[in-house]
Amino acid sequence: MGVQQRKIMVQDLEVGMYVSDLDRPWHQTPFPIQGFYIRSQDDVRALSSHCKWVMIDVAEIRQPKEMTESNLPVFGRSAKRRGREEIQLPPLSIREPVSYSRDVPLDKEIKASRRLLDDAEMALQRLFATIRDGGVADIRPVADIARRMVASVVRQPDALLWLSRIRENDDYVYRHSMNTAVWALVCGRHLGLNETLLNHLGLGCLLSQVGKCFLPQELLEREGHMSADEYAQYREYVARGVAKLADCGLSRAVMSVVQNHRERHNGSGFPGGIRGDRIPLLAKVAGIGEFFESLIAPRGAYEPMTPAKAVAMLYEMRNIEFQEDLVEGFIRAIGIYPTGSLVELTDGRRGIVMSHSPERRLWPRVMVMTDSHHQSLKSAKVIDLARFNEDRDASESLTVRECLPNGTENLDPSRYDVTGGESRWSLARLLSG
Repeated sequence: MGVQQRKIMVQDLEVGMYVSDLDRPWHQTPFPIQGFYIRSQDDVRALSSHCKWVMIDVAEIRQPKEMTESNLPVFGRSAKRRGREEIQLPPLSIREPVSYSRDVPLDKEIKASRRLLDDAEMALQRLFATIRDGGVADIRPVADIARRMVASVVRQPDALLWLSRIRENDDYVYRHSMNTAVWALVCGRHLGLNETLLNHLGLGCLLSQVGKCFLPQELLEREGHMSADEYAQYREYVARGVAKLADCGLSRAVMSVVQNHRERHNGSGFPGGIRGDRIPLLAKVAGIGEFFESLIAPRGAYEPMTPAKAVAMLYEMRNIEFQEDLVEGFIRAIGIYPTGSLVELTDGRRGIVMSHSPERRLWPRVMVMTDSHHQSLKSAKVIDLARFNEDRDASESLTVRECLPNGTENLDPSRYDVTGGESRWSLARLLSG
């Protein structure tokens, strides 16, 4: 028997019922997962403060007190693609947001997580190979990787960003899955999502590219530069991934990320073309992370954007492809010059961004690797631009002049200590240890 929806007054909800829709868009409520079970009377009270009625899945609960009206929610029904149309929505609302602190130094967290991305790549390779060969997928190793990534990002959000940005990896699909998860988790942490939701988000991102197992390699190499027919074939990867993962025992929250990470705020995404008020929050966060990674990731002969240009492009897309306050939250989380960005300072020295302060986004912490003539230094020097400029006049301040492309000459961070010349932990040793 198939699952059917029934309309029910909030006061008639009972523990065990599955709420599948509301009388208002999900983003106007503090519930970050689109669809959830009523676990306690606290859930009923929380719903009653925002909704008069909800939709429930009747096949998953005992028979409810049914309303006579049969009107279905009308929010976001239009999936019509409207190009550059802007869609204004109320701000995102996070239920009981968590405020995280940065208690672990960057070099210490890099040391603790130095094997994590290697383990992630191995787990994804095994999973993709099993799925490609038609075997039964074991999600547990990837779920464990997601938990470890969440723990690292919670402790220190810049460590995995640093490692993922400087890491060599020729397989685009695995790298894309891992880096999408890192960007999304850093954003989710900034938004205040609790660790349970971050685990759902991380696992969903890692699994979001599973459907690409069934696409030709040459098509993946041209991703972003495809003909109309090729793009139609490419779009099938989401549905194929969802179908393959359907019987793996994944939560609805994880599956919603896999299914909806390519949907867009104005309805221009796929596979459903749903609009912003119908896209689950975790999928929105995954989508913005996936899009940003696609802009800055090296891919074959195609030149990627610098992170700074990608941030500027993302900002121009607010309320078009991505909700405005989500874009602004993402940029606050990663900075104008994200961790791992190669930069040139106003005095001509060059280096790599190590971290940034949300309050001083234009003044990151930079590991300088060249002199003003762009010649390599024997030992790197870490400059916190926010501290450096604290008591200086604007005419004397040191700032970022420009963001540089990957592969810029004499900018190889693996040659230097991760915290400058004084650290006994060399980055090359950390990554190979």
